[in-house]
Amino acid sequence: MASTRVLCLFNGKAAGWSKALARTGCRNVCSSPSRLQSMSAWVIDQYGSSAVLRHTDEISIPTINFAHEVMIKVSAASLNPLDLNMRGGYGAALLNLRRDPLSVMNSFSEFPLILGRDLSGVVVDCGSGVTHFAPGDEVWAAIPPWKQGSLAEYVTLTEYEVSYKPKSLSHIEAASIPYVANTALSALVNAGGLCKENSSNKRVLITGASGGVGTFSIQLLKAWGAHVTVTCSQNAEGLVRGLGADEVVDYTAGDVAEQLERMERFDVILDNVGGDTEEWAMGLLKPWSGAKYVTLVSPLLLNTDSMGLLDGTLHAGLTLHNKAFQNITSSGVFYRWAFYAPDGPTLDEVSRLADAGKILPVVEAQFPFTQVPQAFHKLEQGHARGKTVVKVAEDDESIEAAESEREVQETAQQY
Repeated sequence: MASTRVLCLFNGKAAGWSKALARTGCRNVCSSPSRLQSMSAWVIDQYGSSAVLRHTDEISIPTINFAHEVMIKVSAASLNPLDLNMRGGYGAALLNLRRDPLSVMNSFSEFPLILGRDLSGVVVDCGSGVTHFAPGDEVWAAIPPWKQGSLAEYVTLTEYEVSYKPKSLSHIEAASIPYVANTALSALVNAGGLCKENSSNKRVLITGASGGVGTFSIQLLKAWGAHVTVTCSQNAEGLVRGLGADEVVDYTAGDVAEQLERMERFDVILDNVGGDTEEWAMGLLKPWSGAKYVTLVSPLLLNTDSMGLLDGTLHAGLTLHNKAFQNITSSGVFYRWAFYAPDGPTLDEVSRLADAGKILPVVEAQFPFTQVPQAFHKLEQGHARGKTVVKVAEDDESIEAAESEREVQETAQQY
């Protein structure tokens, strides 16, 4: 036990010295646990229900293969509906093409596959070309869906997919934000045309607002000065009003469209629900004023899974074109699809908003790493009120690493 603690302390000091050296320009310093060949992770070996989830200690630790990559020790991860869908095989055709462009011609297998898109953790190693991070930095990130996920001890990402974790948030809190932040910003900014400078007094409607993307979007839009109306069930009203929603429509209290039609028209609608929403929501937008309907529920990946890559992509593109043309010519309304888009620099601004108290983490449930199947079961129940978070690293490890880091910093100050 004593020798183990000494070894941990030595590794902690190595991380600290690496960070100090990196700050002076020497970035190609390794502090990763190179003595270990495998790590703990939750994987799936086939697509299916929660029964396919398997814990293993035999997954190879990811390595840095390119100059701009960083290795991160995961402290906490969180689950999203995308993880449920990917567990069932959603998007497999297109994602496998991204993982290996030759997959359409060979017997490529994505298994064993690690799920989880959110993470908060600590950098343990950097490639020789990394300029923004050093070992010991606390970071957060949203992982691209074609890469191995965060339900593991370590992940490797490019430095452009990573951002400094907000200083005011714990790892548990921070892990609840990156995926929903990148998704919401992709929808509101890239597709919806909103930003801090033009959102003041814009009227925005968010459907399905009590989940992760909805609760983040409310806070972001209020920070930008927009007027926000949301739909949710009655028992989520307190949550969304507490986050800043100006008007709340209870979808269980009668016809939603009828309730919303009595309100002033909207500049932007963010649809988190899909289904028949667009059939009644398009008429709620201001006609001939550049208003935009943005949905996060598109048929693209479903089409490529069921029809094949070529036919599925063509069919989805034709669907988007027809709907966009119909709406722009009939009422001057823009119809757009939005997608999850991982981006480190985008998270930099979110980090600043979080440290300023304008973005609060909304964590509904927390599970230890040993209970990942239970966390998936919680997510499957639906009617989310925020995020489900998994604590990957044990507290004593985090405390020990912090103590070692402080000792190294105190020693370094003497030189």
